[in-house]
Amino acid sequence: MQNLTDFPGNATIHKTLSVIIKVCVVIPFFCVFLCCIVVMLNIFASHRQFLDTSRYILFACMLINDTLQLLSSVLLFLFIISQVKFAIVYCVPLLFFSSATFQNTPLILATMSLERYVAIFYPLQRPAAWRSDRIWIIVLSLWLISCITPLIDHAIIEHDPAVNVFSTPVICKTNSINSSPIQKLFRAAMSFLFFAVVAVIILFTYVRILLETRKLRQDRESVSKAMHTVLLHGFQLLLCMLAFTSPITETLIVLHVNWLPGDVSFFNFFCFILIPRFLSPLIYGFRDQILRAYIAKM
Repeated sequence: MQNLTDFPGNATIHKTLSVIIKVCVVIPFFCVFLCCIVVMLNIFASHRQFLDTSRYILFACMLINDTLQLLSSVLLFLFIISQVKFAIVYCVPLLFFSSATFQNTPLILATMSLERYVAIFYPLQRPAAWRSDRIWIIVLSLWLISCITPLIDHAIIEHDPAVNVFSTPVICKTNSINSSPIQKLFRAAMSFLFFAVVAVIILFTYVRILLETRKLRQDRESVSKAMHTVLLHGFQLLLCMLAFTSPITETLIVLHVNWLPGDVSFFNFFCFILIPRFLSPLIYGFRDQILRAYIAKM
């Protein structure tokens, strides 16, 4: 009888300890990432030469987008893990913001690859849209496109008459708000479409730059750097796509490891949502010689 009475207390202690460990893992990573982003954005803002180059403007936009995506994701993580409930009307904007920034990442990667393609093949006759003073039009267009999917997703919500969006408290996660089969199918189809189009663009630019590298006898170094940059864009796209493998990884973990559902979800969240974003400043920022030189001076 004593063992039975002690069991709920032990379970509560284990749950509390698990929450503390998860928070202690996520928050330091996020703080280090935020420090790197602040340093890079400060360099961009302090030196005009970066704002006069389309490539650096797109890179800065990607850093800002990933920061907003991580901020919303970490907030949702903290709310879910703490079992904080609030009205749907406050939850939907946060979910919308997280979805839009998530969709925007592959679009920015594709745009960065196309920018390298234009810089290599049209160095003297660059289209007006790709100039540094016009690139903001493309950036705003990417934001508009990335917002369309979550807008439609939330527009086709099947409203439950028993749920009051202004007063009924819910745990703020996608499955609690957008759980109908139509919405799941729509999100899966749009995500596949987004990443397929971006993958084709990155593959096309990489192959064209690769072929151009073999033709050119001069300036091979800059073309080779562009090729490696596009290859890195493809690598990060692959990391982003890992987020869609969560149903497979959850099944494999459950079959081979005796983990709780919350631990499996955290594993997927950390490995396939956070880690790819943490790698962004490392992959691009510290690889760039000019930016690295400014960072070293700080």
